[in-house]
Amino acid sequence: MTFPLHRLRRLRKNGAIRRLISETTLNVDDFVAPLFVREGISEAQPIDSLPGVFQHTRESLKREIDEIMNLGIPGIILFGIPEKKDSTGSEAWNPDGIVQQAIADCKSIAGDDLVIMSDLCVDEYTDHGHCGVVNDDGSIDNDLTLVLYKKIAVAQANAGADVIAPSGMMDGQVAAIRNALDETNNVDIPILAYSAKYASGLYGPFREAVNVSLENSDRKSYQQDWRNKREAMNEIKADLDEGADMIMVKPAITYLDIIAQARELTDVPIGAYHVSGEYSMIKAAGEKGWIDDKQVAIEQLTAVKRSGANFILTYFAKEIAECL
Repeated sequence: MTFPLHRLRRLRKNGAIRRLISETTLNVDDFVAPLFVREGISEAQPIDSLPGVFQHTRESLKREIDEIMNLGIPGIILFGIPEKKDSTGSEAWNPDGIVQQAIADCKSIAGDDLVIMSDLCVDEYTDHGHCGVVNDDGSIDNDLTLVLYKKIAVAQANAGADVIAPSGMMDGQVAAIRNALDETNNVDIPILAYSAKYASGLYGPFREAVNVSLENSDRKSYQQDWRNKREAMNEIKADLDEGADMIMVKPAITYLDIIAQARELTDVPIGAYHVSGEYSMIKAAGEKGWIDDKQVAIEQLTAVKRSGANFILTYFAKEIAECL
């Protein structure tokens, strides 16, 4: 007598069969590579807590874009690090600011063959490291921050960004940015909203990458409580109502349930950010010889896709693209 469990065992017996019937397939088209470009440096600077990742100069960024395109990776997301920071992050909307120049550089190289996403926030540009304007009492001025976000969106669009990705988690940010883009004849630029961005402990290496002090890392008043699921669904619905074209869940691996529920909630494309801490933990354990870091990376990224994400922002993009 043949039992169903015997059938399952037979269908796992070799790699070719497993590959043939796999339910989820990870491929290079799933990846968006996060890239950092820094003003005031003469050569690319390695980021200690993100092995293999660099703060780029404009010239080294161009070389990185060539490598990414040769690997067939379809998208990047840019983060800028200015030489001068201030209380409002004014370099974020400077037409000649570092990220606007980098967007234009990438666009001149890639044209329409690479999706150039631009992170929209001010934490990399402010001297306090928060994602908005800080009041005297330490609270965030949501509405004043939206005024700045509108300026940034227009500056990034004018520089050539294909997608604007607001990450600050201010209330009403998608509507404000959509209005600003539409009013400046940028109606065709989509918004990728960081809709479910949690106040996670996994962002430390990123903050080193953008030169933000870890002392100012408490953003629990505007990022989401990691204990809550319904809150994330409400944030996603709000962003969609305001005009988001795509939504994102961040981090990824510890929030697979959020990705899966978001997939049930909406048919719009969903991105998931496999964040710096998730990357660095795998790299650190791999360097110790405790795990096969590439295998674990592929396993985790496949899990993110299996949960319902259409694309994954990951520091593993180049490395795993080469494996695949």
